[in-house]
Amino acid sequence: MISGGHPCLCVPVPREPEPVDDVVTLARYPFLPQASPWISALAGEHRITLDELLEGSFMEPARARARIRLIETVEAEEGVSLSGGDLHSENGRLIEAFSFYYARLVVCATRDERLVARWALAEAQRAERLLRNDERALPVVARTYMSDIHSREHRGPSGRGERGTALPHLEWTVGMADFIEVCPKITGDRWRLANTELSEGSIRLHSEAQYSSSAKVARLLRERIKAGIEADALEKVAEVNDELASRLALPIGIVRNLMEARVQQSIALAGVDEEDWPPCMRRIVADLANGVNVNHFGRVFLASMGSTMELPQTTTVDFFRGAPDFSEATTTYQVGHVYEQGYTPAGCAKLKVNHNCPVLPGDDRLCDREWLTHPLKYVRSKQRWKQRMEEEAAAVVQHDAPPPTDG
Repeated sequence: MISGGHPCLCVPVPREPEPVDDVVTLARYPFLPQASPWISALAGEHRITLDELLEGSFMEPARARARIRLIETVEAEEGVSLSGGDLHSENGRLIEAFSFYYARLVVCATRDERLVARWALAEAQRAERLLRNDERALPVVARTYMSDIHSREHRGPSGRGERGTALPHLEWTVGMADFIEVCPKITGDRWRLANTELSEGSIRLHSEAQYSSSAKVARLLRERIKAGIEADALEKVAEVNDELASRLALPIGIVRNLMEARVQQSIALAGVDEEDWPPCMRRIVADLANGVNVNHFGRVFLASMGSTMELPQTTTVDFFRGAPDFSEATTTYQVGHVYEQGYTPAGCAKLKVNHNCPVLPGDDRLCDREWLTHPLKYVRSKQRWKQRMEEEAAAVVQHDAPPPTDG
């Protein structure tokens, strides 16, 4: 479990990645296949055995950094924080590299594929943020995960000198096969093939005022990196025996509890106001939580209700976790698309036609009203009624209050 290899991905990645000699790059991106032999050599040089990694005093700083990585996996919206120390020192590199390996051990020992996927995403998000500005490492990382990618120095709109002269920067082209495989997982019109500049089988990633060509490459790489980390971890889940899981019981318990708390918090969001949800929304959320395969129309309706009610996107994604075909990446992309496009939730008539209205006449007095033609009207009516009840209750309390007495 200390060492790892290049995962077997169902994507066109190079089979033999080029060597990486820069130890800072290897420590900063410890998921790279080129980092595995380097980390194994470090383990031998510093006598870092599995026992030392799990319990030894020398590796306590790495375990502390790993615990931060795990907490941020669950709680941080932008993934793991960028660095745990000075990577130009050997001690800093040891902490960063082995904290990744220890965190992976814990995640694998949970045997929870949802957590594995979330951890892989958090690490990939961290990598993306680093790679946007890491001109030294970006080319070799790009060539590790992309089979057909090239860069050239270009003077354009990504920056300007003091006298208005264009500053040189890298502009990238990526092969169509790589682009087509990755871009469906990313929201935004710029990632649609019809909106790209295609020439001789390659797509040019133009720099924009707020989105450089290198940042676009980093965004593409995030998907490949996530897939690689996740595939590698899932392979290692089978290597976790009961003894190892027992020794990791404490960090496993912490991360599982954090994950469960986040899910429960998300599912209960309108939690406080869940009674205001229309019956159709409550039924779809309940069906998904119980593993029912809700139809496409119902799923789009739920995502658009989440968007319209201004729920966090992560909350709406969490509604779908119980679905039998749940995929973190696919659901996140699809929900993000609904939020980005500002979809309007379907009305009652369409919900009935598509078998997503659970209410029969007499089931809900509010739904029986002739004017109730849309779930959002249900929400607004409930909220107005609740506000009126609160105001009336406050008036009664004030009326019944005993008169003040002289001290």
